[in-house]
Amino acid sequence: MSKIPFLSLKETTSKVRDEVDSVISDIIDNTAFVLGPRVESFENKFAGYCGTKYAAGTSSGTSAIILALQGFGIGEGDEVITVPNTFIATAEAIALAGAKPVLVDVLNDTALIDPGKIEEAITPRTRAIMPVHLFGQCCDMDPIMDIARKNDLIVIEDACQAHGATYKGRRAGSLGHAGAFSFYPSKNLGAFGEGGMVTSDDLDCIEMIKGLRHHGQLKKNEHTVIGYNYRLQAIQAAVLEVKLPYLDELNSSRRELANRYRSKLNGTDYWIPAESPDCSSVYHLFPVGCPDKKKVTERLDREDIGWGEHYPVPVHLQPAFSHLEYGEGSFPASEELMKKSITLPMFPELEIEQVDRVCEVLKSI
Repeated sequence: MSKIPFLSLKETTSKVRDEVDSVISDIIDNTAFVLGPRVESFENKFAGYCGTKYAAGTSSGTSAIILALQGFGIGEGDEVITVPNTFIATAEAIALAGAKPVLVDVLNDTALIDPGKIEEAITPRTRAIMPVHLFGQCCDMDPIMDIARKNDLIVIEDACQAHGATYKGRRAGSLGHAGAFSFYPSKNLGAFGEGGMVTSDDLDCIEMIKGLRHHGQLKKNEHTVIGYNYRLQAIQAAVLEVKLPYLDELNSSRRELANRYRSKLNGTDYWIPAESPDCSSVYHLFPVGCPDKKKVTERLDREDIGWGEHYPVPVHLQPAFSHLEYGEGSFPASEELMKKSITLPMFPELEIEQVDRVCEVLKSI
């Protein structure tokens, strides 16, 4: 069998190519390249899709998290509770907003934040909780929101891998006080470059974000606060608006592939994250934990099967966050899961026969 890639963007891109060419030509003709009506249109449609009143486009998922925090006034001297088993951008954005990441461990079955560990991490400086909807599955949000209400905390969802995922029938981005999304090209809803979005029902937060992303202009030509150049480009917004109507169909394809992986690997020694009955995951990634990771990856390489690592070194063991002084062994569930896990090929156009081939190889090891 020919090479099975870890990811391919060609098929999804070709599906929307004509529509994208048309909207880009329109932007070029009208020379409205930054912010403007195309961005506003996509903000409105994405907010409607997620089930929130408002949305604000940003330059990336990282800037979306930074601005979501600052939109609620979270910064210097504050603490934000999140998890170690996430892409560095989660903790990085908290630090760049001026706050301190405070980490708690995850559940062994889902690899998502353990709500039972949150309250013991709360201090007088805690201002927010940032659950990470890792791999495309929403965290258990009801107990998290209960803790937040009890302790007067803001909840900002890191939904950068969870476009369209649901929890008890509600979509990611509408479950907390705000949600932050990334539109990096490999995401379930990906731009032709960088992009991000904050969703919220809080108009004050969204208006602050729209000012901060545009050099602190809360009013035109009046720079009320020191801001950033974190604006979403019109071309990226237009591309994303074209692709948005296809998102549910593409997510359904991912779920079918994930179900195939699960059925074929059922009964083996590979760890697969459980899917909560309250959730519908969109499988941005499909991780498996390996009894012998080195042996598995070497064999996949020989068989010309793509694979990835997301993310082998947890946040607290990264040199950039050594000042948090957690040390190895601080979060055993996160460390064990990340040390042993790889991610398998997962994209909507992956064929069932290719999934079967990957599983055959894994089972033969």
